[in-house]
Amino acid sequence: MTITLDLPQELEQELSVEAGKISLSLPEYILQLLTVRKFLEGQLRTGAELVNYWQSEGLINSRPEIKDSQEYARQIRYVAEHRQHL
Repeated sequence: MTITLDLPQELEQELSVEAGKISLSLPEYILQLLTVRKFLEGQLRTGAELVNYWQSEGLINSRPEIKDSQEYARQIRYVAEHRQHL
């Protein structure tokens, strides 16, 4: 479905800046905001509801190459703790 919106210029600029910070186009960012509105409105009240939401958004098991998430997190932490600072 296509929807055309006439946004106030100030709001359009604000949303464009936010979208740019996460490397999304303005339409992609607006779609993302609309998609997560249930979470932002506090409609997800339990851990189970949050997990179901994450599953519906494809966030859970979105990285099949990671077999052991705890070990992967330990590796990331180790690299971060032992990196050389300039």
